[in-house]
Amino acid sequence: MSKDYKIKEDNQGGLFEDKEILTEHEKEWQGMPEFKQDKLVPHATIIVRFRNEEDLQKFATLTDQDLNNKTKSLWFPKLEIQKLFNTRYVDKKKNES
Repeated sequence: MSKDYKIKEDNQGGLFEDKEILTEHEKEWQGMPEFKQDKLVPHATIIVRFRNEEDLQKFATLTDQDLNNKTKSLWFPKLEIQKLFNTRYVDKKKNES
């Protein structure tokens, strides 16, 4: 037996404006530029079927990609994934002073 729950609206105003209350991570990121990452959307998607392993490997050679019978999708040309875990961004203005 399930119950329908209603979310109570809080009509009581707070002592401070919401924008005045910052969480710890918001305090650390004050003045930082907004991060925007564009989603990669394919121009076209094609389903390709192979009769056997030999045909699959010929296609892998033609596309210069590693493919096997568990490969579900690929980008052509091969999508290079950037490893940015060791990238550091430095404020040039701050370092010049």
